[in-house]
Amino acid sequence: MISRSRSLIPSHHKTPSLFSLFSSSSSSPTSPSYPNTNNKDSIILSRFQHKDWLTSNQATTLINSLTNPSSALTLFHLYSIRKDYNPTQPFCLSLITKLAQAQLFGPIDTLLNSLKTQQKNTFTEDFFFTLIKLYAHKAQRIDKALEILFNMPNYGSWPSPKTFNFVLNLLVNTKLYDAVFNLYASSSKLGVEIDACCLNILIKCLCKQSELNAAFKLFDEFPKLGLQRNEKTYSTLMHGLCEKGMVDEAFELLERMKSEKICVDVVVFNVLICGLRRKGEIDKAKEVLEIVMMRNGCYPNESSYQHVLYGLIELKRFCEAKEVVEKMVAKGFVPSYDSYKGLILGYCKEGLVEEVEWGVKGMVRMGFVPRMGMWRQIVKCLVVSRDVSLSFDGILDH
Repeated sequence: MISRSRSLIPSHHKTPSLFSLFSSSSSSPTSPSYPNTNNKDSIILSRFQHKDWLTSNQATTLINSLTNPSSALTLFHLYSIRKDYNPTQPFCLSLITKLAQAQLFGPIDTLLNSLKTQQKNTFTEDFFFTLIKLYAHKAQRIDKALEILFNMPNYGSWPSPKTFNFVLNLLVNTKLYDAVFNLYASSSKLGVEIDACCLNILIKCLCKQSELNAAFKLFDEFPKLGLQRNEKTYSTLMHGLCEKGMVDEAFELLERMKSEKICVDVVVFNVLICGLRRKGEIDKAKEVLEIVMMRNGCYPNESSYQHVLYGLIELKRFCEAKEVVEKMVAKGFVPSYDSYKGLILGYCKEGLVEEVEWGVKGMVRMGFVPRMGMWRQIVKCLVVSRDVSLSFDGILDH
């Protein structure tokens, strides 16, 4: 590919400032009007109908200045028919971002088709990575994101493992499992070297399909491929085991992880705590939270406490749950809305008015507001307790 060309502006031509780009347009008495655009955008668009030479940098600055993303379509049309049209990567990125904000993906396809034939500018992998993310997240077009990945070589650009793995993970998260392995099989054709991240994503895919035996076989392939397993490898496989209730097997992996001298991080412990909670083994979960993690030099995070808190509430051990809430707040963590809801409704059923008051006050302090269904249970509890006025005064103070 030919490297990005220099500006075609003659040496005697002065490059106007950004101010002059706007002011020269606004001073023209014959500036055309553009429907559905505000005054500022109309001034910017009219600049593209002047005969003054526009550099690609100026065109990029102008499109970034548009206040209405939809105006980018008109700008694209006006610029593309000019003799100085020069779709460099910065301009195209700005244009694509604006069009995506306006949900105008048809013109993006038009732009991409035109870029295949022009030889003047080169486009890096970052350009296509941004484009893939826009199609995946903004347009919800997974098929288009996959198509762009396969078309990158046609533009003289090849995907790195980062872009390849992003699309691979995208396919797993959208449950397009057949497409996952088809893409993996195409890695050599795309010039992508398989790394540990790629295999971790495949293990995640197999676990989601309940193919644990296949996941373990792939797990054992790491050293054969000259790759090292990492925390993500173990936590992904542990999560798959815990989803199937195989918590003991997940703990065996923890010991294997330690023997390989791989750092056991908070994510791994959270997976185990969640697995224990799912099995109803909340006392073991508390032990991991309060003892095992600290013994391994790992500090619990908000999610660690939250899993234990949910488990205690599910087992109606409200007194212990309250202690966890107070400990979380003291550490600067925010117990979830559902945690407070579960505690308050539990206290309501047991007729513990003072605890209900504590729960509502704490909930409000965290920025949550009880909803109508919860208020009905609170009022019912207060009425049954025959201490309505006193209780309401205490609750409504906050």
